[in-house]
Amino acid sequence: METNNEALLKGFVRLGGSPEEVASKLGPLADLEGTWTGNTGWNLIAVPSMKSGLPTFTVLIQQYSETITFTPITAPVPNRGGAKQQFITGLLYELTINDMKYPNGILHVENGMWLNMADVEAQPDGPVVESNIARPFSIARMSAIPHGDVVIALGNAEISSGAPVFPTITAIPVPAGLPPQFGYIDQYTKNEFSGQFAPADVNKTLAETAATQTITNVTTITVDTANKGGNISNIPFVEKYVDPSRFQSTFWIEDVVLGDLTFKQLQYSQQTDLNFIKKFNLPGDILWPHVNVNTLRKS
Repeated sequence: METNNEALLKGFVRLGGSPEEVASKLGPLADLEGTWTGNTGWNLIAVPSMKSGLPTFTVLIQQYSETITFTPITAPVPNRGGAKQQFITGLLYELTINDMKYPNGILHVENGMWLNMADVEAQPDGPVVESNIARPFSIARMSAIPHGDVVIALGNAEISSGAPVFPTITAIPVPAGLPPQFGYIDQYTKNEFSGQFAPADVNKTLAETAATQTITNVTTITVDTANKGGNISNIPFVEKYVDPSRFQSTFWIEDVVLGDLTFKQLQYSQQTDLNFIKKFNLPGDILWPHVNVNTLRKS
């Protein structure tokens, strides 16, 4: 007779499945598998600087190209909870971003995982029994960035038909307590990309691309470190000088028809909140949105 310990040990042997089995376990993440490329990305970030011995900022706006590769984890990973157990499936990812003005210069690299956490069962061992155990967040994004940041953002996914509705998101800080002469808006509205990229509506480029296409279905995945269990950890230098306090990301995975052509398209919008320069006559620092948007196609 097999003991409970023997059964438990068997549970720690993770056997990979067929590509079809792996895809079925990935749920809303399944269509991400593969390599995606795009060259219409926009990066906007305000960084600390000094002028005449006083703290100020510089706004950087860059157009970029990007390659992202998602590779499936081929076997479910068990989390044991005693009365409950969870089987996580997911994707490893790596991305590289290059500034379009300097194609040989890397602007950003990142790696991590996307996890599907929806498979929670009511019993610790034995046959798989689906349950209705409450799980507020079914998706996790874990990211490592060589600035010295590690991110866990949690959220959910939904599937719908037709084109997505892109929310209006501004990258222009509107902090209370700044003196009128501060002039912080000028760098956002008067730059070499005026007319191409709108800091007051960073998702406009995504909407303009989608408006020229027929999008039949979309999977929307939204994650946020502000959701309970999310977190950002930073090295001391970053924590001291820019203090990233929140990361939000939305992926739209789309089925696109363009004439006789059909393809998978990934559009995304994400924001990291950076905090530096003391507010004028108010406690706390100014929040400077760092935003990225891009449209990519699967190879």
